[in-house]
Amino acid sequence: MTRTPAQTALAYLCLAAAMAVVGAYVGFSKALVIVFPIFILAWLRFGIAAVAMAPWLRRPASEAPLDARLKRLLFLESFFGNFLFSICMLFGIARSSALAAGVIMAAIPAVVAVLSLLMLKERIRARVAAGIACAIAGIALVSLAKDVEGEFAGSLAGTASLLGAVLCEALYVVLGKKLSAAMGPKRISALINLWGLALVTPFALWQLRDFSPAFIPVSSWVLLVVYAICASVLTVWLWMTGLKHVPASSAGVFTVFLPVSAAAVGVFFFGEAFSTAQMAAFALALSGVVLATWPARR
Repeated sequence: MTRTPAQTALAYLCLAAAMAVVGAYVGFSKALVIVFPIFILAWLRFGIAAVAMAPWLRRPASEAPLDARLKRLLFLESFFGNFLFSICMLFGIARSSALAAGVIMAAIPAVVAVLSLLMLKERIRARVAAGIACAIAGIALVSLAKDVEGEFAGSLAGTASLLGAVLCEALYVVLGKKLSAAMGPKRISALINLWGLALVTPFALWQLRDFSPAFIPVSSWVLLVVYAICASVLTVWLWMTGLKHVPASSAGVFTVFLPVSAAAVGVFFFGEAFSTAQMAAFALALSGVVLATWPARR
């Protein structure tokens, strides 16, 4: 299907905005994991979004009923992109800094390239391999880096959790392209959110036994609502809208906005300062993004 320049530009804008918002809420979730238990936070996020997206569940007349393949893709998209990503990201950000999370998340385009090789049998060019090496070097450096006060920027467990979130986000990109070809972005958003709510509910009920909501400040509840709408409603809809008109390989370029946005939140809102090692790690990570996603000559 031929796209006009305006349609292409709008799709690019949606993809960029989606990843920028994801990066921002990755950074701001640092304030939420201090007051909310991890599984309860994820459960409330999906629950709030389920109410907001209830009208999107109705199947449009132009869409065919869900077959076994689409149901399987919806489950996998939610399992990796909603449930596991949220858990890994929240556990990771609780044990790391927003800046360190931004560096680690910069590995997403490189992981997308590897998954394209494994799942789609696409060849990895030498430049992409170099980008993967840069991303790995940046992650290793930020894991060992110390902040300006001499403390380690993040724990090994935090780094491992954030790497799990990177893998989940890369799978979300690959699987999402298949879904967006058959369904509208609003219905995809609503259905995978419901799956996320169902998956996290047993863990949330376990944590609810010791949870005291009376001690949560009003500002945290407001931030929670904003987080839920951005994480489950806005970003998924923006991403699926853009992905419907852009090849998955091209969409991978826009994940660069995620680490930049997360790092910016850490620096400007949480007062996190760059150490020399962290600056070098971020430069390596972004170099890896450029190498891995720069369009090849025809």
